[in-house]
Amino acid sequence: MVLWLVLAVIVLAEWYGYQAIRTVAQHLSPAARRGAAVAYWLLTVGVWALAFWAGSTRQTGNTVLKSYLMSLPLLLLGAKLLMLLPLLLEDLTRLGRWVVSSATRPAGSAGEAIPRSEFLAKVALGVGAIPFFALLWGMAKGGTDYTVRRVTLRYPNLPPAFDGFKVLQISDLHTGSFNSTEPLERAVAMINRQGADLILMTGDLVNNRATEVEPHIPALQQIKSELPIFSSLGNHDYGDYVQWESPAEKRANLERLMQNHAKIGWTLLNDTSHTITRGDDKISVLGVQNWSSHANFPKHGNLPQAHAASGDAPFKILLSHDPSHWEAQVLNYPDIDLTLSGHTHGMQFGVNLPFLKWSPVKYVYKQWAGLYEQGRQKLYVNVGLGFLGYPGRVGFLPEITVFELRRA
Repeated sequence: MVLWLVLAVIVLAEWYGYQAIRTVAQHLSPAARRGAAVAYWLLTVGVWALAFWAGSTRQTGNTVLKSYLMSLPLLLLGAKLLMLLPLLLEDLTRLGRWVVSSATRPAGSAGEAIPRSEFLAKVALGVGAIPFFALLWGMAKGGTDYTVRRVTLRYPNLPPAFDGFKVLQISDLHTGSFNSTEPLERAVAMINRQGADLILMTGDLVNNRATEVEPHIPALQQIKSELPIFSSLGNHDYGDYVQWESPAEKRANLERLMQNHAKIGWTLLNDTSHTITRGDDKISVLGVQNWSSHANFPKHGNLPQAHAASGDAPFKILLSHDPSHWEAQVLNYPDIDLTLSGHTHGMQFGVNLPFLKWSPVKYVYKQWAGLYEQGRQKLYVNVGLGFLGYPGRVGFLPEITVFELRRA
């Protein structure tokens, strides 16, 4: 049912896009009008054909190039969906006028066709240009336009020695989406300039295969920290989206991925905990494997095991990739003060202003970007450093988050 609804919306958007072009071109010569129509449908069919080919062969060849080809329909469809709104509204108005005209005209007289407004067609084309160029900018620049977000968090139970402690979070690197090492080298330089006390990475190091990160290991090894750098696994790290020849090959991929975490210099927290001390004070950093309340994502994590390993530390930070874990399980452990997640990417598209935060992903995840609080417990959802699928970002730019912990 959902698939048919999506297909209907796509067909409607394509048809109204054609109607807009046809209306604007109505004053051209017949040959020019035919040329515009042919060019419109050739471009449309060609873009969809390239996208289907790239999607069906995405596991082979140049996967980065294919991600761009798969995103081409998104640019055109985003434009046409916005174009659809004024034109559909106009058609409903035209229909209403025609009904009134048919009811009031004398019997036997011919009704006069109500032409489509050329002005509204031009407005629709102008409105459609906004998402088109926004998504194009997101592909050209937004995907690697790294942003540092600073957040101050206050807790009454924070040990005195950790007052002012700076924690830096990165998430969702998706290293398989990069076609060069330069972007992550630039991100690493930004990370090092923050002077954080503790650096944490909350999952999805790769898209599918452990080998994707290996060209980037030299860059990621340059992240500087006096304390161990802790990491956790995300849903993409398990290789669930690849057709492996055998279960053993899939297990070997995960083992290689975990070895790559170690090669980078990160300590992978798989359902365990690590204690950090400053003088007589201490805090615990817990990490679980991916755990999601959504049925289409894995539940590998063992929070009771990780929590038991954290002991009696008065302040606890949890790394859990999927933010749906927070309400499903984490809130049952009131001594877990701060949960750090990623996963949603802010859907890599939306409006992210101080007074308005919106993305389609909000209709799937209750907690999807930024800070959430319930009682003393807090969750922060990092929108990620990399990208997946659509090779860019609009609104929700790649994020490096720096938390300053303060005693309330």
